[in-house]
Amino acid sequence: MVDYELLKRIIEAPGVSGYEFLGVRDVVIEAFKPYVDEITVDKLGNVIAHKKGKGPKVMLAGHMDQIGLMVTHIEKNGFLRVAPVGGVDPRTLIAQRFKVWIGPNEFVYGVGGSVPPHIQKPEQRNKAPTWDQVFIDIGAESKEEAEEMGAVITWDGRLERLGKHRLVSIAHDDRIAVYILVEAARQLAETDADVYFVATVQEEVGLRGAKVSSFGIDPDYGFALDVTIAADVPGTPEHKQISQLGKGVAIKIMDRSVICHPTIVRWMEEIAKKHEIPYQWDILTGGGTDAGAIHLNKAGVPSGGISIPARYIHSNTEVVDERDVDAAVKLTVKVLEEIPELKL
Repeated sequence: MVDYELLKRIIEAPGVSGYEFLGVRDVVIEAFKPYVDEITVDKLGNVIAHKKGKGPKVMLAGHMDQIGLMVTHIEKNGFLRVAPVGGVDPRTLIAQRFKVWIGPNEFVYGVGGSVPPHIQKPEQRNKAPTWDQVFIDIGAESKEEAEEMGAVITWDGRLERLGKHRLVSIAHDDRIAVYILVEAARQLAETDADVYFVATVQEEVGLRGAKVSSFGIDPDYGFALDVTIAADVPGTPEHKQISQLGKGVAIKIMDRSVICHPTIVRWMEEIAKKHEIPYQWDILTGGGTDAGAIHLNKAGVPSGGISIPARYIHSNTEVVDERDVDAAVKLTVKVLEEIPELKL
């Protein structure tokens, strides 16, 4: 099952898009070290862990950045005005605890607030707050007490168990995939493939890390590992649930950024069946993954996607099922073991 302590270190390390150096990058480097031949960090900050081989060059990407906030203004009384970094819904800020990052592993606490409903006008009470109506309170009494402009902010969240098989945390999107890459590197004993495990940066703001790292690697095949929506909750019709927790790894067919190579999709299905790995399909009509950048590299890269169902994504309570995580690790390893025989 899941190595809880390793996953906890990866998930709880800070790393808002563009600020991965605040903590998560070093954690990822240390996690990969025992299992690969070399590790490099490119100019944008992507961590590239290379397991050398003489066969086809394969790039697997899981993004290590997380959504968050950036301070845009400090009020005279010390409240912080913020803007989203990535896809943040302002409704998820109210009555939440935050960490305002000053430097690597250095932060102050804050809480999210807005005008209390008790003193709002009746027509305002039934409306979701806008970015102009929310702020972060760090307990300061003046602008001088508040932290410097440009600080980035994450939710104050931890990895916790939820029931028998579920895990809840901030940043399962996409630290769970980074964990899977590390586990795949650990379990991959023999393969003729030349494998590049890449923990990418700035995925949440436009697949930027995958774009530059795939250009540098120039792979023969590309795979993005990322969460997908599990809307298997009350009130969602079955045909709109996308995926379900506990039903296995999701093999991507398409999302808004990529249509996966049909031969690779069917080949991955055959591998899952052969090795009795539980799987389901991922057709995501909103959102994209690093495969969107990888498959457009240079003259084109045949690409696929390995997805992990997750509830409540882009919040501080994202939920995954460790059985799906294990299935994703197994599929990733088998893909790398058998990819030298793949014929498109």
